[in-house]
Parts: sequence; C-alpha cells; structure tokens
Amino acid sequence: MPISRKGIARSAIASLALIATWSAPAAAQDTSARATYSDVRLNSGYANDPFTVYLQSGGSIPASNISSDCRGYIANAPDVRITYSAGSLPLIIGVESDWDTTLVVNAPDGRWYCDDDRGSGVNPLVRFNETMSGRYEIWVGTYGGSDVHDATLYVTELENTLVDDLAVSQPSYSNYPDASLSPTYTTLNLTAGFNNDPRRVSVRSGGGVEASVVSSDCRGYVAVAPDVTINYSAGSLPLIISVNSSADTTLLVNDPNGNWYCDDDSGNGVNPSLRFSKPASGQYDVWVGTYGSSSTYDATVTVSELYSE
Repeated sequence: MPISRKGIARSAIASLALIATWSAPAAAQDTSARATYSDVRLNSGYANDPFTVYLQSGGSIPASNISSDCRGYIANAPDVRITYSAGSLPLIIGVESDWDTTLVVNAPDGRWYCDDDRGSGVNPLVRFNETMSGRYEIWVGTYGGSDVHDATLYVTELENTLVDDLAVSQPSYSNYPDASLSPTYTTLNLTAGFNNDPRRVSVRSGGGVEASVVSSDCRGYVAVAPDVTINYSAGSLPLIISVNSSADTTLLVNDPNGNWYCDDDSGNGVNPSLRFSKPASGQYDVWVGTYGSSSTYDATVTVSELYSE
C-alpha cells in the first residue's frame, strides 16, 4: 500500500534550517549514471503525493567516501533521480524500512546531503525548506554493512511530522525476477533478418536478487524487473544475446515459453552469451547480473542473429 495521507495537510512553513548534513565531496558517486530504480520529473504540487519507490538499500561502497558525515553502504549509481521544478512548498525525502537505512542526496546545487536517523525509528530523512529546481540524485544506504534490504523511498511536499502522521505499509517485495514487469531500459521489437545487426543497449548490471533463486545453475545478482525486453518474430536464423562489460557479468533470459536460461562465461572473457539456435517467436526478457555481488556496473546488451560479443 502507498504512504497514507491521513492527518496530513498542506501548510505554510517558517524559515527553518535544512534537516540534513551538508558535506563537501571528498570522493563522489557517479551522479551521471542511470538511476537503478526510477528516473522521474516532478513539479511542485504534483498529484499522488507522496511519490514512492520500492527498492533495496545498500551497496558495496562506504558513503563515508563522500564525507565522514555520511553513513552506510551505497551503490555507485543513484537509486532514484528526480528532476524537480520547485515552488513554495518544502521537499522532503525519506526512507521507511525494517532495517537501519541511511540517505545520501546530491542536490541541484552540487552539494551532498546525508542523514542517518532523523526519520522515524532508525530511518533517515532529508528536508529542503528552500527548494531548488533541478536534479536530485538519491542513494539509500544500509547502515553498518553492504547487505541489501527492502526499503521504501518517499518524496513528499506535505507538511507533517513524518513520524506520527506518515505511515508506510511495505509491499510484498519480490525476491524473484519478474518477467511481467516493464523493462528498466528498453523494449526492442525485432523481426528475423532485422537491419543494423547487432543491436546494442547500454544498461547497468546487478541488483538485489540472487539469480540462483531461478536455478542453482544461475549465477550473479540481478534486479527484479528485466533490464531489456525483446519482442522477436523468428525466422531461420539463430538469436544470440550477449553482454559486454569490464566487470564480471552474468546473463538470465526468460523465453516466450516461460523457460529460464542462464550463462556466466560463454562470451568474451568473463562475459556471458546465450545462443538460441531455433528461437521461438515472442517475448524474451533479459537480465544482466553482476557475479559475486549486488554492485552495479556499466554493461552493454548485444542482440544479434550473426555473432556474439
């Protein structure tokens, strides 16, 4: 269920100090990387407030690399990016989770804002009373370790205590790759003999789900939603799906008949590749995993009828 609006009302606010810790960056995360879970535009006064994103906290990088004031472990790529058009209302970014989470925000002014426990319980909260228009890159960290855990990020302009009035009911978070979800990056519609072969899609490998939940033969960590979906009209040619990355990646594909296929190192180097010699027509959902950890890395998915990469 979404965050409840019960007991919440819009009101003017006094000029208050920003509830956050601002830090000059010592070593910054990749603010230009594609957001792992959501990339949205919000205008002040937006409908369906609060905006929520269900995600998994954590990563392999200490947030203290940014500043000694920042806590927890986060990923390299932002979890969520919000392009915001400011108005007269505050902008409040918080997290709700059963785990001890942290928050790192890179605001439009280029500054880093970090928090640990200013939200409810041991959850973090960053509040901008004087909002800025522009991009907010957001990371949700796990305190004390690089483990990943279920969490809800919420973004609201509603004036409230965020402890007594704001209740979050966690959904049943899937720990299994879900082929019914829309792809994170793109959908390719291809017919056998398609032009511009190979087709390439830039993605980020990894996620919070162990691919071994599909089969003990599968390796790496993947996201819940597929990275790429291929709607394919088959002919006499094979269909070859490969990954190219400087990291050690894995590959998970759900074919039009609902069958799962996995690979680790059949491509170049430590990259994976799957070849369907007699492909069926229909939908192929593709996940790119990171071997050995939930960290995310730049990768390229290649779809070809001629060769693998």
